[in-house]
Amino acid sequence: MNITEIKSSILSGRYDRDFKMLYGGEGPARSRYLKACESFEALFSETEGIRLFSAPGRTEIGGNHTDHQHGCVLAGSVNLDVIAVAAPNADNKIRIKSEGYEMDVIDLSELDAVPDERGRASALIRGVCSRFKEMGCRLSGFNAYTTSNVLKGSGLSSSAAFEVLVGTIINGMLYGGKADAVTVAKIGQYAEKEYFGKPCGLLDQMASSLGGFTYADFRDPENPITEKIELDINAYGYTLCVVDTGGNHADLTHDYADITVECKKISRELGVEFLRDADTGAFYDSIASLRKSCGDRAVLRAFHFFNEQLRVEKQKAALKSGDFEEFLRQVGESGDSSYDYLQNLYSTSAVSEQGLPLAIALTKKFLNGRGACRVHGGGFAGTVQCYIPSEQLDGYKEMIEKVFGKGSCCELKIRPVGGYEIK
Repeated sequence: MNITEIKSSILSGRYDRDFKMLYGGEGPARSRYLKACESFEALFSETEGIRLFSAPGRTEIGGNHTDHQHGCVLAGSVNLDVIAVAAPNADNKIRIKSEGYEMDVIDLSELDAVPDERGRASALIRGVCSRFKEMGCRLSGFNAYTTSNVLKGSGLSSSAAFEVLVGTIINGMLYGGKADAVTVAKIGQYAEKEYFGKPCGLLDQMASSLGGFTYADFRDPENPITEKIELDINAYGYTLCVVDTGGNHADLTHDYADITVECKKISRELGVEFLRDADTGAFYDSIASLRKSCGDRAVLRAFHFFNEQLRVEKQKAALKSGDFEEFLRQVGESGDSSYDYLQNLYSTSAVSEQGLPLAIALTKKFLNGRGACRVHGGGFAGTVQCYIPSEQLDGYKEMIEKVFGKGSCCELKIRPVGGYEIK
């Protein structure tokens, strides 16, 4: 369709079924996609072959910083996403204009990693293109305009959503949809690690690409074991939300990297490459020597990993048996472990900035033993995740937003699909 036909289809309700599935309603979605089409039209001369795409942010439910050690996780895609209006062009270049950022232009004849590009969106695009080309995809140029309501630095994985979005566009427009959701996720992880320069596991990309509420076992990262779990948090009388404390992940790559480096020190001392493969008994028996060779913080972070692995399985079992209160108890234990042992609630380079511990302290005081809260995602800045009794949600929002600002508390719903083309 051309741009005029796409806009007419949005207004006529042609996509309302998809909008309801993705967002729970069609009104705001119509306005958002229509505005994105108008922005595309103002930027690009190509107006034929217009297509619409979406990729969601994710919320980590269990398994904080376990994926990069080949551990197990629970995660869900959410109703906040990055959307794109895209159309082919004829000049062998990919142009992506993301709202609020400069245009990224990738020449498809130049797909090797560019060292000076590390840390930029263009690196992610180039990395995704490179891996698709290696898979036999015949790349060609396209233009796209993207806009996101996945807050940057929120722990909802805006970077993974962007990677999955680019992968979904290329898969749909240029590869005939031959890449499955796991493959698209692995392509995104490759781009983030090898081109963008951020060490990461596969959790974020998998949750964004697969959609729904998912258990994933990364013992073999090339062939992860996944299981969809039905979960309606609202049916248990709770609302899932995140509180944005105002911190940003942009300058914290070294903090994330340190976790991986320190876990690697422990695993190698135990004779394996990843903590997943280590003998737990040997770890506890070797703590005296490990603290000398690796440092106390590394030991504590490994302590977190081994216990977090067990918690994920307990959370999964509780959800499958319908024991939501036990699930919440495990959420609380996971949060305490991240706070005490993983130590990813604030950066040691900025110890006066402790928005996450403050938000957790305020939330625990408000809940008074009910619900649960914990650091969300990678940590060090960004958001906390909360399970608030639904009848107390208004009071909680009023309390927490007095501290962190109006709109800082965001309700989330689990979205049933991952990277997606609206048709």
